[in-house]
Amino acid sequence: MNTPVDVNVVNSEIESSGLKNLGKATIREIVGLVNRIQAKSGVNFMRMEMGVPGLKPPQIGIDAEIEALHKGVASDYPMVDGVTALKEESAKFIKNFIGADVSPASCIPTVGAMQGGYAAFLICANLDPVKDTALFIDPGFPVQKQQYKVMGHKFDSFDVYDYRGKALHEKLESFLKKGNINSIIYSNPNNPSWICFTEEELKIIGDLANKYDVIVIEDLAYIAMDFRKDLFHPGKPPYQASVTKYTDNYILLISGSKAFSYAGQRIAVAAISDKIFNRSYPPLKERFGSDLFGYTFVLRIIYALSSGAGHSAQYAMAAMLKAANEGSFNFIEEVKEYGRRAKTMKKMFLDAGFEIVYDKDIDEDIADGFYFTISYPGVSGGELVKELLYYGISAISLDNTGSTRSEGLRACVSQITDDKMPILLERVNAFKNNHTK
Repeated sequence: MNTPVDVNVVNSEIESSGLKNLGKATIREIVGLVNRIQAKSGVNFMRMEMGVPGLKPPQIGIDAEIEALHKGVASDYPMVDGVTALKEESAKFIKNFIGADVSPASCIPTVGAMQGGYAAFLICANLDPVKDTALFIDPGFPVQKQQYKVMGHKFDSFDVYDYRGKALHEKLESFLKKGNINSIIYSNPNNPSWICFTEEELKIIGDLANKYDVIVIEDLAYIAMDFRKDLFHPGKPPYQASVTKYTDNYILLISGSKAFSYAGQRIAVAAISDKIFNRSYPPLKERFGSDLFGYTFVLRIIYALSSGAGHSAQYAMAAMLKAANEGSFNFIEEVKEYGRRAKTMKKMFLDAGFEIVYDKDIDEDIADGFYFTISYPGVSGGELVKELLYYGISAISLDNTGSTRSEGLRACVSQITDDKMPILLERVNAFKNNHTK
């Protein structure tokens, strides 16, 4: 079989890696494996395994951060709850682009949404001794479950593939009525499938969160990146679809990494509803010394984890949010490039006999965005990960994301720039030719 990468090199590196099943390999394990194959073979891979931003960071953020550094902020510890400018612009941004009211005091800068999630997971696991389990609506970001394993707390999950629309109510309630769920976690748009929950589904989640008094942790790493809608109208609908319309039991994770292409500075905001932020949970006092949710989140957990987010990065994020709030920085227009790439790449794979795994939002075609999911008839996810390595293409298996579609892969578009598209097409066609009987 004629392939762009020597089959023997790939097999040798897989064997030496100790990875028995590539379908279970983590993102970072696949990254390391591909790096080694690339170095040994001399073939540059089409990297679709890791969701790293592929666009330049906004000059607005860079300039604001440089200015802050020149003013000497690098020598000062930031306040743990964040600089005033970022807190205020975060609250305005949430109002302008989500349509929700959150006080600046309830907007807490974190070291990326990963830290915001970790802090949220940790506090929710200690709100009620009976509610000792979190619930993931999958597929989802694999590292979030790894965070639970590190903490030693319990989680459950289900793949939403067969439970869209009205069917979500019965499925979700089947978990909540057990009485042990403290939080519901999902991303919207979704990593890895790029599905987007409808208003009907968000209302179901919000209504059940109210009924069973659980907290919804809404990961908005890809905020406003459902490019089927024009979501850049600061202060006017349509807004980013969010559970905030249907419940006050929420924590929003708003990342600077993807929508703002500012991943390297590890900056995000955890926005906690005022109701939750100011609420007393007596069980918190025993472990953390305070019963107030917001106080515990900031001065017990964030303080212990990192003593706040990077000082200069907070000013960068504040400047980007301010420009978006004022309408002078259309951050959505900037990242529409991902949608354009996804449309081109999907066609390549479909023409070669691949299929899109998560292809619909109920009755509407899924959006083109940062990720898409593919499968090839008769080939399992782990086998497909391995076989694509022979063609110099890397991706991760959906099996590692909580998906029941173990035959599928997640493909990220961010590193496939225009100059790489012809190479990807050539390699996908080589795969097609070797699989055409």
